[in-house]
Amino acid sequence: MHVLEEVLRMRHECGRSQREIARACGLSAGAVNQVLQRAARAGVGWPLPAELGEEGLQERLYGSRAGGRRDARRAALDFAGMHAQLSRRKSLTLRQLWREYREAEPEGYGYSQFCELYREWKARRSPVMLQEHQAGEKLFVDYAGQTVPVRDPESGEERAAQVFVAVMGASSYCYAEASWGQDVESWLGSHVRALEYFGGSPEVLVPDNLRSGVTRASRYEPVVNRSYKELARHYGMAVVPARPYRPRDKAKVEAGVQLVERSVLEALRERRFESLGECNAAIGELLEEINGRPFQQRAGTRRELFEELDQPRLRALPAQRYEYAAWLRGRVNVDYHVAVAGHRYSVPCELVREEVEVRLTAGCVEVLHRGRRVALHARSRQRGGFTTEAAHRPRAHREHGAWPPERMRAWAGTHGPHTAELVGQWLDGEYPQERYGACLGLIRLADRYEAGRVEAAARRALHYGTVSYAGVKEILARGADRLELEEAEAGEDPPVAHGNVRGGAYYGEPAAAGEAEEEAC
Repeated sequence: MHVLEEVLRMRHECGRSQREIARACGLSAGAVNQVLQRAARAGVGWPLPAELGEEGLQERLYGSRAGGRRDARRAALDFAGMHAQLSRRKSLTLRQLWREYREAEPEGYGYSQFCELYREWKARRSPVMLQEHQAGEKLFVDYAGQTVPVRDPESGEERAAQVFVAVMGASSYCYAEASWGQDVESWLGSHVRALEYFGGSPEVLVPDNLRSGVTRASRYEPVVNRSYKELARHYGMAVVPARPYRPRDKAKVEAGVQLVERSVLEALRERRFESLGECNAAIGELLEEINGRPFQQRAGTRRELFEELDQPRLRALPAQRYEYAAWLRGRVNVDYHVAVAGHRYSVPCELVREEVEVRLTAGCVEVLHRGRRVALHARSRQRGGFTTEAAHRPRAHREHGAWPPERMRAWAGTHGPHTAELVGQWLDGEYPQERYGACLGLIRLADRYEAGRVEAAARRALHYGTVSYAGVKEILARGADRLELEEAEAGEDPPVAHGNVRGGAYYGEPAAAGEAEEEAC
């Protein structure tokens, strides 16, 4: 009950003296006397009218002049407009706005009261919703603003290592580690190690809108990075990013980051680390101390709450650890290979010029077309090299690739000495690559004709000097390989006698012996 109403009640209803009223209400006797006099002058009796509330009684006894002046001064404060200006302009300060306010209102509030009123307005404008965290439900993750200087063993230079922080929602149990950057691989690797530190996975991950985790930030439909979503699925978690520019959505990790910066990074500020391993060992020691430290305003420690609340409700980790995979897009070249990290990997030749997705891990390269896996290769670190699966080649290419020169020679040797000699002549030339096709054609002929016929055709071709694939093919087609060489010679047509046939003399061939003697005479 309001003190003015209580004074009047005790006087008129209870009949108490002014001293008794003063002791009961915690006032001085003079203050009680003043209230009773003002009530008498204002004609306020007991019981009070039902429509007269506390504010009405205050106004009847003391008037509205002071309150009216205060309300008028407050009305001159456009806190909404000031807040909008502060949001848009980083360099604008509350003190500068106060100076401008006092120029317009010389009798206005002082700076401290002005700031206090602004804070009250802001608190009423955006009340904070109390977040209740269920045991084992949420894990909040973010990077600290501060970094740690660590020497890079490869370059010898000192680099600023990023600090990853993860906090369990119900217990505030913390994990932190240093990594070289905030790229996707470092981000996901820190998640894996954090889950192994907690010994299980929660239901929900709540990250900030870091590009390594969230491709497109949105209040209603954020787009999560594909590799990040793959990690979450591997551990049976959902990813629910905090709303953009709403740090209260992840207040747990904000407090955890502040705790790590104050209790870990500040404690290590004078140390210089020669490797990330050494740095993380030091961070781990301080984490044990933080998680075992009693709370200031509640009973127990973070570790005790974690073991009691979160740990029993975490999902068991899968038997296989998550392996980081990067997702890339590419187009299949005309040689039915797709370039990935400087190396080319084959896909089925039917996908030439098609767009494909590539899932790249430390050990393998997986190629997908329209969501279906079409190729899987062991990852190669050879830049400029090729990894080709025989089944991906067209038939002609498979045959060509399956018959290197050494195999061609070995095959020819099994079919007879003349076949071996013929193939040897083809492959011993200045440009043997030009005769690979002829060798493959000869191999096909051997598959088409009976055993021994190719050897006989090769013998005949060598005898008559028709050492070409077309010549051997013609011999087999005409069946000339079945004839003896002598019969073939006897059965040949005699030389043609014709005026247009010039003969060998025309080309400077030596004359017969008799003709030479006549010319000499």
